[in-house]
Amino acid sequence: MFGAIWRYFRALGYLVTGRLDAARKVLDTNPHVVRATFDHIVRDKKGRVNHYKEAVATLIAQKEKKVQKVKNLTEDVQKLERLKTGAMAKAKQRVAELQAAGKSIEEIQHDEDYVRCQSAFQDFRTTLAEKQARITELEAEIEDGTARIGEHKVQLQHLLREIEKVKEEAADTVADMITAKEEKEVADLLTGLSEDRSSLELARMRELRLEVKAEAQISKELAGTDTRAQEAEFLDYARTHESQDEFAALVGLAEEEDTAGREAPEKDADAPLPE
Repeated sequence: MFGAIWRYFRALGYLVTGRLDAARKVLDTNPHVVRATFDHIVRDKKGRVNHYKEAVATLIAQKEKKVQKVKNLTEDVQKLERLKTGAMAKAKQRVAELQAAGKSIEEIQHDEDYVRCQSAFQDFRTTLAEKQARITELEAEIEDGTARIGEHKVQLQHLLREIEKVKEEAADTVADMITAKEEKEVADLLTGLSEDRSSLELARMRELRLEVKAEAQISKELAGTDTRAQEAEFLDYARTHESQDEFAALVGLAEEEDTAGREAPEKDADAPLPE
């Protein structure tokens, strides 16, 4: 029993699902629904393109920061090069002074000014190497970023062209839907699969016309207007005939007709009687 109930509800579900699918298919083929669907697709694609643009803009901003960083480091390197050269020149000058004073190499190496110049030179050289390495690293990142940004720009252009194609496809699809719907209706009418509402209305109006005329005829007969119409027709014919006789008498045709009518019996009187 429970199995039968379950099968019943399952079949009912299939029925409802089938009807919903059929209704959805009919609704989806409506030109207005088709246009709205394509508009939603275009909006969705535009939204993704905008997010893509924002990501690419972030990459461009990061690249610009790195370019500016390279400029700043390059300026620092140039300054360090000058400082290193100055420390070297200062150390040479101090060595010359100490040598002229007869100082030994060990005394020169422990001279306070010499040691300061030597320490500054080493610091400048170390910092310079670090900044040059950082510049090399940033330049590689900038080059790689520029290549990736170029690829993203190409992809963005492709997506924008795709959106334009979708817009064109939307117009073509709506036109095809309308044309196909009209062609289907015409084909269904020709094959008898569909009813022409205008033909049905025309047939109904013709039927109503016949019914109204029949009702009017019956009403005329029941009211006696048909008999009175016949009497009026006879009276009109009599008046017309009398008018014609009067006109004939005025022109002398009536007298000739009377004479001819009287002579004919006299000739008949003189004729021998049949045996």
